[in-house]
Amino acid sequence: MEAEYGGLGRCVCSFWLAVAFDIVGLTVLLLGVFVNVFFYDLLIYAGAIVIFLSLIWWVFWYSGNIEVPPAELEDDVGLLKKKRSAGGIGGAVRSLSSRVSNGIRNSFRRNGGGTFGSRAQRSAAGTPGSQQTRQVTVAMETVAPQESTRHPADPPVAEVAMPHTTMETSPT
Repeated sequence: MEAEYGGLGRCVCSFWLAVAFDIVGLTVLLLGVFVNVFFYDLLIYAGAIVIFLSLIWWVFWYSGNIEVPPAELEDDVGLLKKKRSAGGIGGAVRSLSSRVSNGIRNSFRRNGGGTFGSRAQRSAAGTPGSQQTRQVTVAMETVAPQESTRHPADPPVAEVAMPHTTMETSPT
């Protein structure tokens, strides 16, 4: 037997929190509009934000009061057992996919791990028992900037001298 709920439904706490947020938000917003203070814009924005946050409580209250009959709920939550048929195309596809996925899963287990980089790390290190360590010497040199050399196919660039200009200002 299902319990009967009053006019506010199951989520009475969410309802009253939503109403409280609405009242506080509207009060702060109207204070910002009608009271002559230097921080009126802060009050207007704060009131609007509190009213917006009250929407969360309204959504909680509404979604908590949605009633779904158990007959419609059976299929969604797995209460209804479907009959499995082993024949036909569906059974063949199901057995093929399970065979392929089990083969892939077992190959990862056989090779010593399921990480993607493990095979590359093993091949770079050689065989598991013989890890080698080598020191690598890298020659580095400081290169001084050189004049840019032009390619023979580049068109010639004309050197243009810019005249010296001065800026004139008028007294204001």
